[in-house]
Amino acid sequence: MKDKKNNVLKERLLNLAPVIGLLLMLGAFLAVAVAKDVNLSYSFKNILNQSIITMVVATGAIYIYTLGSFDISLGASMCVSALVGAMAYNKTGSLMVMLAVCVGCAILISLISSVLASVFNLPVFVTTIAMLSLLNALVLVLIRMNNTGDVIQIPAPAVKGINTVFFKLLVLILFTAVCVLSFNYMKLGRQEKFVGGNPLCAKLTGINAKKLSIIGFVMAGIGVGLGAFLTITYAPTLSRNTASSVGMDVIISIVFGGMPVSGGARSRIYSAIVGALSMTLLSQIMLMFNLNSGIGQMVKATIFLLVVYVSMFNNRKNILPR
Repeated sequence: MKDKKNNVLKERLLNLAPVIGLLLMLGAFLAVAVAKDVNLSYSFKNILNQSIITMVVATGAIYIYTLGSFDISLGASMCVSALVGAMAYNKTGSLMVMLAVCVGCAILISLISSVLASVFNLPVFVTTIAMLSLLNALVLVLIRMNNTGDVIQIPAPAVKGINTVFFKLLVLILFTAVCVLSFNYMKLGRQEKFVGGNPLCAKLTGINAKKLSIIGFVMAGIGVGLGAFLTITYAPTLSRNTASSVGMDVIISIVFGGMPVSGGARSRIYSAIVGALSMTLLSQIMLMFNLNSGIGQMVKATIFLLVVYVSMFNNRKNILPR
């Protein structure tokens, strides 16, 4: 009985660790901001603007990572979707058309990745590596097709009304609510965790892993499409470097949020939000200390490896053979 209570307590502490880490990061940020006399209102607005897009994309990506897979082409997919969406706006002048094109394009790209993996029985990460190269090339083709130099842009006044923290938070809340409902209260989430925990057992119980993979990539595509739309509202001038860091930011955010890289039963939707906020706060702290981007990336990489090691060490005995 005592061992059972200790295990329950340990599990609760593991679940709360990312939230505790976020609170500590917030405390450190406030302490440094006060010491350096930083404008807190402006800083928090900047943090939200930077983190919301990552939150949206990472929340959708949870469905892929839960299965024990990962997609490194999310940033390139988001760039292509944003470019096509901007081109659609320039043709129609409609924000709704731009939103629909962004989401539709991202879903199509995700479906291609998942279907290729299913048809040719390839690991998902192999197809996403191939898609990364293909999408990077497509970005250059789209920019050249537009005949506007090295960028594609829409008029800034067109998105001025929705380039607000309130609108971005609204998009995040609505998408997160849909994801929480489907992931926590429907069989989709339970089956994905089962497949991520042990695909062999899941197959023997009749669960269609390929179908779940396709659904997971569709949900990730929706997140990428919404992220592309929000990117256009935040920066109406798009280039080949748009969303270039999103893919790695999503991976780091999910791990920072306490989700194991192996997926499975400990996958949580809130990991994306907690992790993205923690990562952005860390970036702001380093920025206030005037650390250059190279040092910042080294610090993130070190913390990333540490979190992954601790996560794998704690779960190594609980992972069933695959």
